[in-house]
Amino acid sequence: MTTTEMTIVITGASRGIGAALAKTYAGPNIRLALIGRDRQQLSTVANNCAAQGAHVHVIELDVRNHEVLRATLQAFDNSYAVDLAIANAGVTCGTKDETGLEDPEEAHRLTQVNYTAAVETAQAVLPGMKARGHGQIAFVSSLAGLRALPDMPSYSATKAAIAYYGAALRGQLRGTGVAVAVIYPGFVASSMTARHLGAKPFKISAEKAARIIKARLHRKWSVIAFPIPLVVGIWLQKTFLIPPLSDLTMGLFRAKILEDPSYRNLDQTNVPELRETEKTD
Repeated sequence: MTTTEMTIVITGASRGIGAALAKTYAGPNIRLALIGRDRQQLSTVANNCAAQGAHVHVIELDVRNHEVLRATLQAFDNSYAVDLAIANAGVTCGTKDETGLEDPEEAHRLTQVNYTAAVETAQAVLPGMKARGHGQIAFVSSLAGLRALPDMPSYSATKAAIAYYGAALRGQLRGTGVAVAVIYPGFVASSMTARHLGAKPFKISAEKAARIIKARLHRKWSVIAFPIPLVVGIWLQKTFLIPPLSDLTMGLFRAKILEDPSYRNLDQTNVPELRETEKTD
């Protein structure tokens, strides 16, 4: 029987950075729990990872169902001892042309997914990690969490919130053996980025982003921010520009965000379907 050397949970694993991270980590002696809403996309990612030798658990679940998310991850950790949990699930929305405001329901959805679900993910696996004296939690924020985008207030706010939560948790867990990282990607090619109609400087592929994240998590970096030109630009702007000038420069990033057609009302009675995909020879 093959010994599993590392067990990894990834939320938002259907596409984008989450799917790329799953494929990047996949290999012999790796156990992956992939969480997402899209059955077909999850199955595709799972099959790809299994073909690379990983043992894959597919958990079809809307992370807005917070109680079910927490219970599912607690049960998984009890069974398999999670080494790394990557809270990656994220959604976006933007202001409307006719009002200049966001749809309140969409803004609420961002809070549920980008912030609360990430917190629930961490809280579900933390007791086991602390008891074992080992583990790592990574929160995927955004460079928009460092400097808010003018047409994406709720996205920027929720990404800033989870970044600050991660920083606080890192300090709280010091000395326990559990490491915490906050990840600040710039523009990464994905279906979400495709709905962002505006400037996307220094955009990189999801595969490149995943390689950067994996390498820096392996080295236990607590802050992972990229690409460097945007990170430096944000730092210079926040350090040297007064708010009116800073706001003026952010006008270069004005954008229209198309609605996400994949979201629907949350079914609170939904019970996640967990499927295992065996590695193939």
